[in-house]
Amino acid sequence: MADDTDGDMDPDLVRRAQGGDRGAFEALAAAAYPRLQRAALGVMRDSQAAEDATQQALIAVWRYLPRLRDPLRFEGWSYRLLVRACYAEAKQRPRWLPEAAIEGPGGPSGPDDTSTVVQRDQLARGFARLSVEHRTVIVLRHMLDLPQEQVAEALGIPVGTVASRLSRALRALRAALEADERVTAPAASHGEPAR
Repeated sequence: MADDTDGDMDPDLVRRAQGGDRGAFEALAAAAYPRLQRAALGVMRDSQAAEDATQQALIAVWRYLPRLRDPLRFEGWSYRLLVRACYAEAKQRPRWLPEAAIEGPGGPSGPDDTSTVVQRDQLARGFARLSVEHRTVIVLRHMLDLPQEQVAEALGIPVGTVASRLSRALRALRAALEADERVTAPAASHGEPAR
């Protein structure tokens, strides 16, 4: 059974920030920023959109922090604000992104063998084809390794809905990967470069 508390955020720091202590909020925001940015990049698949969503989430954290009833729930609550910011940002951005804008959450990596690079590229293309809702549930559950209870809290949905949404998202990702494989396989077999 999952713990009722979120992460390792100091509840005293959260309480001080709730009381208007700007220094406490700055420390809270600095501690939260890396995990929020990583989640936003996973969901948005575009570094500028992820940065915008993260900044909007931190503004919402500052604005609504006094309303947070349980400081021990700060991490899940801040993910919820981030998800809302990502959804709002996605509505303002075009659906299509140039290939150069699609990066993994860790950004470019060092030298890699060709098959791994190809697999990562296929996965990135498949992931980019998913809806923002499907990307969000996959990022929260699998990339950030949050328990389903925290994913449910972040999305504002029941735990059972998390399981079904995750199942649909993974099926959609599998279908996108299979479609990509069908498109690239014939081109590669004819000596043409795969696209």
